[in-house]
Amino acid sequence: QVQLVEAGGGLVQPGGSLRLSCAASGLIFSIYAMGWYRQAPGKQRELIATITTAGSTNYTDSVKGRFTISRDNAESTVYLQMNNLIPEDTAVYYCNAGRMVQHTTLTYWGQGTQVTVSS
Repeated sequence: QVQLVEAGGGLVQPGGSLRLSCAASGLIFSIYAMGWYRQAPGKQRELIATITTAGSTNYTDSVKGRFTISRDNAESTVYLQMNNLIPEDTAVYYCNAGRMVQHTTLTYWGQGTQVTVSS
């Protein structure tokens, strides 16, 4: 059974930092691309950062220069370092694991972790 378990969310003041983690089990972590999504109240879930199996990263414009995604294949864990947080970063953050198998996309989701940026 595949499980993705996020941790590290919480309440932080504007300008602060948080580090999210997502521990995966039940899959061969190294062959999955990983991503972080977030969903703010009343908004659609959005993709904010991805990291490929080779370690290449990509970010949505709103978090470039502030967030860093990384992975530790030995620990089957993906991280999201979030710096200089702003209130607009308030959302539930989800990690995602995905890979293509023939013509089908296998994708798994974590349960989400709440991040609240407020003074």
